[in-house]
This record gives sequence, structure tokens and C-alpha cells, in this order.
Amino acid sequence: MRTWWTRFLVVLGWWMVAGWVWAAEGAPAPSTSEPTAHASGPAGATAVPAGVPMEQPPYWSIIYLGTAASAAVIILGAAYGIAKIGSSAVENMARQPEVAGSINTAMIVSAALIEGVTFFALIVCLLSVFFK
Repeated sequence: MRTWWTRFLVVLGWWMVAGWVWAAEGAPAPSTSEPTAHASGPAGATAVPAGVPMEQPPYWSIIYLGTAASAAVIILGAAYGIAKIGSSAVENMARQPEVAGSINTAMIVSAALIEGVTFFALIVCLLSVFFK
């Protein structure tokens, strides 16, 4: 852990784990001082705090935040990888101009593979939001 981004990833991981633990525990029980939406409802109704919308539990905001942070890390990683490939390819083409065609082909194939993995990871992040 000598660089800032590894510390950032560790903190992000702990944050996401804390969100999953909180989501697994469920919504916190409402206190008696807060008004509830179904206080005088049928016997099987559960009490919901007045400020919480009925269609989503309150812990989903952390999962949305974790998904957004994961997507940002994925995009930053892909951008860094493609930039590294591009800079190395241009440097090697400048050193050996006679193999520029094969270097260019290898660079494009590598960049396409990185893009494919990036799109797959982003789809997984979006599926975690839509299919709770």
C-alpha cells in the first residue's frame, strides 16, 4: 500500500462491505417518537417512517452509491490501461518504424479487449442496481 490508489481501493472495498452488511440487516426499526405511515393500519401492516418512500427501503442509496463508485473505478482503470498501451505503442513505433504495422495491430486488439471487459463490468454494475 505505497500509492494513493491502492489505499483508495481498500477504503472503497470496506465501504461497499459496510453497505452490504447494512443492507443485509434491513431497514432500521422506527423509533416511537417518529410518526409512522401505517400506525393505525391492519394487524399485518409494518410501520414505515414518514420520510421514507414506500417503494424503496432506505438502505438502497448506499448500494446506488457503491455502484456509481464501482463504475467510476472501472472506467478509470480502462482509461489508464488504454493510455498505457497507446503510449508504449507510440514509443516502440518511434524506436522501430519498420514494425509499426504489427505494433499498431497489437495495440488495437489489446485496446478492444480492454473495452470489452470494461463494458462487461459496467453491465454487471447496472444489473446489480436493476435486479436487486
